[in-house]
Amino acid sequence: MTVPTFRASVPKSHPLLIHSLSSALPLTDEASKKKRLLSCCASSELNPVRPELSFCVGTHLIPHPNKVEKGGEDAFFVSSYNGGIIAVADGVSGWAEQDVDPSLFPKELMAHVSCLVGDEEQVNNNPQILIGKAHAATSSTGSATVIVAMLERNGILKIANVGDCGLKVIREGKINFSTSPQEHYFDCPYQLSSEAVSQTYLDAMVSSIELMEGDTIVTGSDGLFDNVFDHEIVSTLARYRNVAEAAKALANLASNHSLDSNFDSPYSMEARSRGFEAPLWKKILGMKLTGGKPDDITVIVGQVVSL
Repeated sequence: MTVPTFRASVPKSHPLLIHSLSSALPLTDEASKKKRLLSCCASSELNPVRPELSFCVGTHLIPHPNKVEKGGEDAFFVSSYNGGIIAVADGVSGWAEQDVDPSLFPKELMAHVSCLVGDEEQVNNNPQILIGKAHAATSSTGSATVIVAMLERNGILKIANVGDCGLKVIREGKINFSTSPQEHYFDCPYQLSSEAVSQTYLDAMVSSIELMEGDTIVTGSDGLFDNVFDHEIVSTLARYRNVAEAAKALANLASNHSLDSNFDSPYSMEARSRGFEAPLWKKILGMKLTGGKPDDITVIVGQVVSL
């Protein structure tokens, strides 16, 4: 888990400038025709028409081992609207201590996202506004972290996230972009809530990135990113062409790591960096704080394709 938060943005590439051609030739009808033809060819070659882009999406969810019967406390939503919509909400489990089902709030939140996503008058293809409208409509008691990513057909991906759900862009075998988690302190992320004292859509970290055909998007709850390193995400994706198989493989990898007390996970490494120590029995054996983090695990893999 990366601690510092920042507003990330990848600017659009500058358009190529087409300079006027030499007018040394006398402007006879024939020369003028040749000039116009040459200008047309040059424009076409320098500014090729960019294809419209969309997502091909695969999803996989593995509940916390103790929450299998009710399906866990994560919720997600995907849609082909415009270029594609991807959203994940992770219910805050602490509500169970107050006899509140932590899964209800994220499920209702995602239901409202699905209803509002096509309302251009209210939402206007803005994921931050979409989060705000969905949160305002949610009446369940509870709270959740959330991320919403909206792809426009021109390739611009708009992202808004509150808390520690995340999104990564993989391009040519490398992590090209990552969202950054927001937190009050270690293991206490920003969250939308039914309570008045909580974060709102105005606290969302807003990002924008220009995607290319062939890019891969990995979106998930912290159950993925707390247990799987970036290099493991990249290497796993390289083994699969099918996005559904890739999503399942990443979820299974995260699940296996989460249950391995000897695996030095991103979560345990972050805990050590924050000054947390190993339990006494590990100290006696000279062992450091290690282990995965059992959790609900949601993985959505999106391949960027031309329409």
